[in-house]
Amino acid sequence: MNGRLIAVANGRLLGEITRDAKGRLRFTYDAAWRADDTAYPLSLSMPLTAAEHGHDRIEPWLWGLLPDNENVLARWARRFQVSARSAFSLLRATGQDCPGGVQFARAERAGRLLGAGPREVDWLTTANVETRLRTLRSDNSAWRLEEDVGQFSLAGAQAKTALLLESRRWGIPRGVTPTTHILKPPIPGFPGHCENEHICLAVAGALGIPVARSRVCRFGEETAIVVERYDRTKVGGRLARLHQEDLCQALGRSPLNKYESEGGPGCRDIGGAVRSYCNRPGEDLRTFVKAIALNRVLGGTDAHARNFSLLIGAAGNVRLAPLYDLASALPYPGHYAPRLKLAMKVGGEARLGYIRIRHWERFAAEVGLPSEEVLGICQSVAAEVPDRLADVVAAARSEGLDHPVVGRLHQTVTKQAKACVAGLRG
Repeated sequence: MNGRLIAVANGRLLGEITRDAKGRLRFTYDAAWRADDTAYPLSLSMPLTAAEHGHDRIEPWLWGLLPDNENVLARWARRFQVSARSAFSLLRATGQDCPGGVQFARAERAGRLLGAGPREVDWLTTANVETRLRTLRSDNSAWRLEEDVGQFSLAGAQAKTALLLESRRWGIPRGVTPTTHILKPPIPGFPGHCENEHICLAVAGALGIPVARSRVCRFGEETAIVVERYDRTKVGGRLARLHQEDLCQALGRSPLNKYESEGGPGCRDIGGAVRSYCNRPGEDLRTFVKAIALNRVLGGTDAHARNFSLLIGAAGNVRLAPLYDLASALPYPGHYAPRLKLAMKVGGEARLGYIRIRHWERFAAEVGLPSEEVLGICQSVAAEVPDRLADVVAAARSEGLDHPVVGRLHQTVTKQAKACVAGLRG
């Protein structure tokens, strides 16, 4: 089926995606957008130097905006009467609020996204949010309710919803108005995951790594981790979207291959992207090294290429985005630290307990930093984590976060940090 999908960036026409009778897609930049000195590309894999980009570039990039959750895709397909196998069709229905700075709409509906546009929000009570979280906890495909008008899409498999928070009120935005926060209920089988993720993000922040800000909130009887979107900001008192893409998208890879073990990007690839695209490559490379070193200490087994992103600003300003989706596997039974595997290998080794100095030296060569500098970062992270973690845990408990996972996380990560310090001594 033929069709058009219009791409809009903060009220301005960025380009359009067309689909031919064979289902092949093509993305074309708007000529005025390309001519603007402040313009940025839809993706670093689709530079502004070319007016058009073909199916093999745009189709996997669109899939990167959608959930890695077959149940969610099937639910959306039923509701909007489209194919669950067509990213183009799914985003025609849900693309008004996506990761990054671009909205997508059918050609006949794009007009309401161009220009400043009216502010449109359906406000919710605390009880409404509680009901939604309860429904989402029991049905991980219920990211929106059937009666909702405002739609959104986010990557990832975990159950979540996206809402607007303003003046302590929650709402479902539509039209040009963006969501500002992501709410995630506990993950079945991983009790205390909300507290786990919040504490791990706070530890990363305490180490000087830019992170998405989070807190654990109660809505009636329901708990959720609430994550502030770093791809949203205010300009002149009005909410605006910041553009970003994950590293699979930036490298032109399918989100199906997010894990290095399945052919996805590894540390060498991400290091290369940072060196090629970022305005401050040295600073961002060091941040990336810190993040990998921290995942090794935390037992963070899901730091794949889709959990690293790049913020893409005006006139080619590119930076490594704040860290997100960071959690530890160590507090959970059956997760034996030495045999846990990182999502991306460090110098050819993924198993936490088998990473040695020689692997970090190979890793340094892969990302393009001196081995002495990389080893220094790793030693500093491992040595600092116990104290930073103790401070974060104390703060969490003072805020009423008393889930048993908090104590187990403190104990297991502290033990792992000491093992990492010993291993880095030679």
